[in-house]
Amino acid sequence: MDDFHVSHSRFTDPGAQADWLDGTPGDVAALREASSQLVFHYWAQGDITQHGFPASRGEEINLRYAEDMFARLRELDPAPPGGPREPLHRIVGCCRDFTLLFVSMARHHGIPARTRVGFASYLVPGWYLDHVVAEVWFDGAWRLVEPQLPAGFHDPVDGSALDLLDVPRDRFLVGADAWTAARAGDLDPARLVVSPDLDVPFLRGLPYAWHNLVLDLAALNKHEMILWDLWGSLGDDAEVAPADLARADELAELMPDPDIEQLRVVFEAEDVRVPPVIRSVTPPGQVPVEVVLR
Repeated sequence: MDDFHVSHSRFTDPGAQADWLDGTPGDVAALREASSQLVFHYWAQGDITQHGFPASRGEEINLRYAEDMFARLRELDPAPPGGPREPLHRIVGCCRDFTLLFVSMARHHGIPARTRVGFASYLVPGWYLDHVVAEVWFDGAWRLVEPQLPAGFHDPVDGSALDLLDVPRDRFLVGADAWTAARAGDLDPARLVVSPDLDVPFLRGLPYAWHNLVLDLAALNKHEMILWDLWGSLGDDAEVAPADLARADELAELMPDPDIEQLRVVFEAEDVRVPPVIRSVTPPGQVPVEVVLR
């Protein structure tokens, strides 16, 4: 295993907060538990103001870099990650943020880790929801680790305890697997959604599968983007253009069991490479704004 997934990206680098992470636990299970205490999901439990958050704290969902996220967490509660945190001492965010912070802490401790973007079938029965988890190299294999859910989580589909340190790959489909299954007819594309109740064509089916495929490719190349970022061929169209269908098929063939050097070359293509300036559409679907990346 080389040091590519041990070294930080510009997004996972804790920067000035690295000293704070020295007090965090150094094993995968403890880091997973720590990460589950760091974020309050911005919509999973309804309006955040019903839980005591001022509405202004909703802006925290656009925190992009681990350094800024840890700085905010440290401001809210100076105790290093690893113990219980009151909900109001967590940052407001989503699955991407649980995972980014977990990956940052893992890399800080020299553990090879990366983020994976795809769809989870263990959140709402009958649906594959837009989701981000970690992939960690331990015990001689890449294993999917779920940083968001609490210990003891039971799969609502069958009531079984979900292995949060080794999520089955048929329960979380990484971008390429979701795309391939949908294109082959093994999975109804209509079941791929951000939320079953969110009736926005771009956020459902093949358009969003294409979106997550590109975000997963970016994540494999250590560009851990926010889920509502757009760049290159990504847009908010209700249908996938024929050229993008063919391009997604091509990428999906390359990404399973990926060769990092090969993916670095693929990621240099203009339609998928993350440029210095991107667009971002903050939920619930505001006008896209330009974001200059560090």
